[in-house]
Amino acid sequence: MTVLELTAIDQWRRDLVGGKAAGLAALILLGERVPDAFCVTTEAHRRGEVPRDEVLAAYERLGGGPVAVRSSATTEDLPDASFAGQQDTFLSVTGPDELLKAIRACWESLHTERAVAYREAAGIAHDTVGMAVVVQRMIAPEVAGVMFTANPLTGSRGETVVDAAPGLGTAVVDGTTVADHYVLDGTEPAERGCLAPARLKELREVGERLRRRLGTEQDVEWAYDHDGELWLLQARPITTLFPLPPAATKPGPRLYVEFGHVQGMLQPATPMGMSTLKSMVAGMLASVGLTVEIVDIGGRLYGDLTDAVRDPSTRQRLVKLMAVDFGPRAQAAVEHLLDDPRFAPQPGARRRNSAALATGPKALFGILGALARPTAARARVFGEIERLRRQPVTDPPTAAELLDLLDEATAGSDRLSSIIWPVVSGLAVSAVLPPLLKGIADDAEIHTVLGGMPHNVTIEMDLELWRTAQRAAPHRETLLNTPPDRLAAAYLAGSLPEFGLTAFLETYGNRSAAEVDVGVPRWSEDPTPVFAILANYLRVTDPEQAPDRRFARAAATAEAKLTELTERARRAHRLRGALAGFLLRRARQLTGLREAGKFAGLYALRDQRRRLLLIGTELRENGRIEHADDVMFLTVSELRTAVESHDDLRETVAGRRSQYARELRRRTVPVALLSDGTDVETLLPARAADGPALTGMGAAPGRVSGRARVVRDPAGASIEPGEILVAPTTDPGWTPLFLTAGGLVTETGAVMAHGPTVAREYGIPAVICVPGATERIRTGQLITVDGATGTITIDQPSASDGTAH
Repeated sequence: MTVLELTAIDQWRRDLVGGKAAGLAALILLGERVPDAFCVTTEAHRRGEVPRDEVLAAYERLGGGPVAVRSSATTEDLPDASFAGQQDTFLSVTGPDELLKAIRACWESLHTERAVAYREAAGIAHDTVGMAVVVQRMIAPEVAGVMFTANPLTGSRGETVVDAAPGLGTAVVDGTTVADHYVLDGTEPAERGCLAPARLKELREVGERLRRRLGTEQDVEWAYDHDGELWLLQARPITTLFPLPPAATKPGPRLYVEFGHVQGMLQPATPMGMSTLKSMVAGMLASVGLTVEIVDIGGRLYGDLTDAVRDPSTRQRLVKLMAVDFGPRAQAAVEHLLDDPRFAPQPGARRRNSAALATGPKALFGILGALARPTAARARVFGEIERLRRQPVTDPPTAAELLDLLDEATAGSDRLSSIIWPVVSGLAVSAVLPPLLKGIADDAEIHTVLGGMPHNVTIEMDLELWRTAQRAAPHRETLLNTPPDRLAAAYLAGSLPEFGLTAFLETYGNRSAAEVDVGVPRWSEDPTPVFAILANYLRVTDPEQAPDRRFARAAATAEAKLTELTERARRAHRLRGALAGFLLRRARQLTGLREAGKFAGLYALRDQRRRLLLIGTELRENGRIEHADDVMFLTVSELRTAVESHDDLRETVAGRRSQYARELRRRTVPVALLSDGTDVETLLPARAADGPALTGMGAAPGRVSGRARVVRDPAGASIEPGEILVAPTTDPGWTPLFLTAGGLVTETGAVMAHGPTVAREYGIPAVICVPGATERIRTGQLITVDGATGTITIDQPSASDGTAH
């Protein structure tokens, strides 16, 4: 079949007619008014020859005259990739010769530079794409435009957005005219512009009907002809919306704050990782008096903070409590909603948290004990970590017994209490320093004291990897000139010479980027990122830039600044100076423990992951799944059901893997969402233009200039010594890259989060919470990072500069 009438098209045969034709066919089946059209199928494209006779016969049946010739590739109008404007459309094409020429031009547009780049960004293989062409009768419109059934800027599903202009809608689509812009929220629209209120109401009703019947929010091209008839020219899913929160069980709008970036993790969690994380995070919050429902939105971990915002006892301290881990972006979003009448305090909302009341005395005793005897507290912390590392574990033979052990591991988190309170002590002391030293020291000076911090397991890991790189010097050429994945395969096969990597992985092999997700492979399973980091270290040739020397300089600077600030505070007030000196010293003795709690928890995750993979192996051998790690794309409850039944899970896993891959490509994740999908940051007052500088929040003091290196995935990333790392976020799995970086810029984070903490300890300037940093800065650009002012200045790029990757 090379030519089909639009009315004869099966909407599910995207492989034959492409996305645009399939979408139009669906509209026709729904009874919507669509201009007559026919489709030159992908079969004709595969043959490489326009079926002239069939095309001209179909054109004649349309009545000849002007037509629109529109690309309809098999990858167009997908739920996660619209390909809007990436392939060509030709309007008012008249006559047989011009029609045949336009069809060939649509075919050729499949291979334009922009289309190829879009497919690569969307992860679509070029050889899987076919091109069909829609030939559609032209409508002579009085007014035309585009309608989004949800607000594409804010994400609100309660608003319909319409752009319209007199004449052809291409001026609106191409952005070549100033369109009349309408945001419809269900109230009576005002009389203005080229669309009367009655037509706006009709468009909104059509949009709601399409959303309901097609099952997703729609991007619709439409036109009113001179007789006042409304025609639908195209409908496709809106691809840029962040997923909606799950339906709430309580009335009214809800507020959800993203928790993943607290751990430096913006990538989606696997379903198994989400399943285990939800219960763990909810338990941690309950221990400090917050009852928070944890939900999965787009594979990210969000907490429902609505009740905390409405509770008179927590709403005023909530923003301050968020400073430690959530950072200024989340704080600003929540603070904005405190003035929103929908989130006004409710007197009856106050709740007593029995877990917090029970924990209070234990917390007070633990914190005061750590402050009084920091050396003993550290000894307990590292003793517990060593006990966990050496703890013998056995795995039972059956999947059912393995699942029981998984449940026990999740329930046993209270065994880490000997670690928790010393860690909290360090965080508490660090939080007290700014108000205590107000008027005596600025934030940059306090951050300097927190640099070169001892007793940090992540720093110790990075420095041990540096020492491993030094031992690997005899193999430098091999490690620099062989791709990291090939080196990893050779190491796992036992064909690489030993230079200390085995000992490193015995201690730190349970780490990785996004390591709080049990579904993510550990370095011991796939050491590819470790080999990439080793190559980075081997490129350091300046002895003064050696990471151990940089860390020692940062520590010496911190000690000098501690002495200076203590004396400065003593001169202002003797008692205040004594207290400042005590707390500054305790900060250096305890704040480095920040990473210890998470590091200790990784041993339980290690055992959970191993047992899950054992269950997966059994299911694979029984033909229920394709690969052992497919179990990571099920939840714990689904896995238990699977073990007890004999269901084939391969189709479920394939769908989850595809969804996970789509979410991995998502560049931005809202820090706060409302239940209608609104990104709360879009409601904040517009920021003043940055001018020549980008503005964020200073998180590690200092000023440095260097070439930017934009990295979105640390696996295999290469950082030349002195380059400035620009990333969406960072967690401990990223920190080995800091050893060769000259500075750090991230889009999210908090001053006390993992990335900024490690940056301070290495003495490299860091600016966090820079909106769109990975898009606005390109690899190779010369930038200046000022950690004191929280600014990044970008020089004009030269012709030879690279692009972000």
